[in-house]
Amino acid sequence: MDRLSLFVLACLCLLSPAATSAAVRRQGPPSSLRFGPSGDFKILQVADMHYADGKSTPCEDVLPDQVRGCSDLNTSAFIRRMIRAERPDLVVFTGDNIFGFDSADAARSMDAAFAPAMEAGLPWAAVLGNHDQEGTLSREGVMRHVVGMKGTLSRVNPEGVEIDGYGNYHVEVYGAVGSVVSNKSVVNLYFLDSGDYSTVAGVGGYGWIKASQQVWFKQTSDRLQREYMGQPEPQKEPAPGLVYFHIPLPEFASFDSSNFTGVRQEGISSASINSGFFTTMLEAGDVKAAFVGHDHINDFCGKLTGIHLCYAGGFGYHAYGKAGWSRRARVVYASLEKAVDGGWGDVKSIKTWKRLDDEKLSTIDMQVLWSKGSPGK
Repeated sequence: MDRLSLFVLACLCLLSPAATSAAVRRQGPPSSLRFGPSGDFKILQVADMHYADGKSTPCEDVLPDQVRGCSDLNTSAFIRRMIRAERPDLVVFTGDNIFGFDSADAARSMDAAFAPAMEAGLPWAAVLGNHDQEGTLSREGVMRHVVGMKGTLSRVNPEGVEIDGYGNYHVEVYGAVGSVVSNKSVVNLYFLDSGDYSTVAGVGGYGWIKASQQVWFKQTSDRLQREYMGQPEPQKEPAPGLVYFHIPLPEFASFDSSNFTGVRQEGISSASINSGFFTTMLEAGDVKAAFVGHDHINDFCGKLTGIHLCYAGGFGYHAYGKAGWSRRARVVYASLEKAVDGGWGDVKSIKTWKRLDDEKLSTIDMQVLWSKGSPGK
């Protein structure tokens, strides 16, 4: 082993286990990730931190005996607990990461909010919600600050594309080293800016995913499918796609307690018009699930026409919630199938569950989002 190799090995040994895993799995082209030698890949979704000024920021909607000393720091502690417990390969922050109205300095608030992921050496990605830009930075300014931070895979927008919003990009997750799909993305992650509030005269309410974003999404999905299903080693069906944004689609209102897993404790705060993004995902043919935040005390996940629509549940302690109803996070776990040669093939299944910020960091509501070759997929 040469001196350079010894130096690199020594540096890796000094990293934390989470950081070492991230260093191993961040291989391939820029803005890409990779399944590891154990044949799995795990994503931690953090929704609605509403981070403001740290220790001085009080908690909302907690039990009386939790009020004293409760602050943004409880949110940070929860992220650190989740990282230690789940050892994710990627952390995804799905908007309202900071609460601009209560933040004295938006940049400092973001630095503190995302710090646990950076400290752990983990790759992370973020999209914007409707509150991130309500402080000292514009919406574009917030996203530009995010993309300059350590470890982030976030992008302001795809290069050379005229597109609405800030934070529309995709990330590819490659197959395991040495497998037949080691040079292909076997899971595609799409991130979109669902806006903040309507900018159309006479239309009130929240923002939505615009036509230009849907064109970009469909073109990106089509390209990734061609690459995955082409030579060498052509595949029979597209690599599964997962989509992350903040504001739920109107289709989230399609469920009731008989056909979802989790709870619905408030209305669906979608845009007042339907821009058709659910149909665009359906037509793309690769999307298996979409994940949002925004409605903090909804955490359900239901399947509509082959696509799961999932809330994460509120994470942040400076965000509204429900006293006695634990803050929570959603985990997504993808696993590879065994190949004939004993190595790893492409994705076999994608599962999800939630973790609660209670004494045991309880795991609840485990469900299968997709499995290869299953009816209805």
